[in-house]
Amino acid sequence: MKKSICLLLIIMLLFAAAGCNGGEEAKKIKASAETEVQVPQPITQAAPPLVSGPSAPTATTLSPNDVIAEVDGFKLTRAQLDLEVKKKMQDMQGKIPADRITQATAALRKELIEDFVIRTLLLNEVNRRKIVATDKEVADRLNIMKESLQAGTTMEEFLNKSGVTSEQLRPEITLGIRISKLVNTSKRSKAAPAEKEIQQFYKNNKEKFRTPESVHARHILVAKTAGEDEKSKKAKREKAENLRKQIVAGSDFAEVAKANSDCPSKNQGGDLGTFSKGQMVKPFEDAAFSQKKGEIGPVVETDFGYHIIEVLDRQPAKIQNLDKETKSKIAAFLQQKKNYEAFNEIMQGLKAKAHIVIAEK
Repeated sequence: MKKSICLLLIIMLLFAAAGCNGGEEAKKIKASAETEVQVPQPITQAAPPLVSGPSAPTATTLSPNDVIAEVDGFKLTRAQLDLEVKKKMQDMQGKIPADRITQATAALRKELIEDFVIRTLLLNEVNRRKIVATDKEVADRLNIMKESLQAGTTMEEFLNKSGVTSEQLRPEITLGIRISKLVNTSKRSKAAPAEKEIQQFYKNNKEKFRTPESVHARHILVAKTAGEDEKSKKAKREKAENLRKQIVAGSDFAEVAKANSDCPSKNQGGDLGTFSKGQMVKPFEDAAFSQKKGEIGPVVETDFGYHIIEVLDRQPAKIQNLDKETKSKIAAFLQQKKNYEAFNEIMQGLKAKAHIVIAEK
């Protein structure tokens, strides 16, 4: 089941609290944080979508049979939960095997109930403490969110995929900021990583700072086509061999690539950029990592066709030194971890003090 937009928002807002800039380090920390910490959805600025407000005992009070969960007087009804489950299951239609529908539905119901509890507790707490978010803070966080999107993905596409409307986005960001400020009140969150912690983390995780061996290469591809016979394959290999001979004899590699290669990289003279092991098909990788710099290797056959490869540069594997930049990255990561620990600590405290009743387990 995919994570909701709300999970991403709370992660991003906690990045901002740690002083990250929304760049590559934030993405690395996010990946680690998702595996280490259970992070709930933030809540909307108004009443949470699945909440009925607290009320004094009256003739219109909901029957206990209609209430799935209750948190300090806020109620989640069976009708509300059923409607939300139906909507989300429709969004996942065709993505779940038929024999797992029942299991997925049960898991979704449990998740939504837990979300209801967490949303309600957080909303009540930020309201009680009168924690607010300014328009500038909201605008800044929205910019961070836009910058973190994958290249080529628009905000509209991201929202559509996440099942969130643009009208819902701003309230979510607003509450996310308020939650971030709540986390910042924790002593655990305020304690900046010490030099000793940074050095210890580096010592214990040196493999995380290893840069793998890499090569910078360019190639010319004479592509195969599905179902072609041996005669056609032989002709294509001969073409590749002839192109290689031209280059060895002195023809410009980039010009030959632009005129003859079947790979889109021909527009860059065949340049594939820098890559490490595991990024290319095995025969191509073996050839590239075994060739000497500047050497025009023998024609290599892969499932794609016949390749002429030249290695432009190579870099050996190495471990990054514990310099100023590395320390900054580690400090940012450790601060993230402290923020998540503070968040979970706050949630545990709120749950311990609240009156929570869940009828459906």
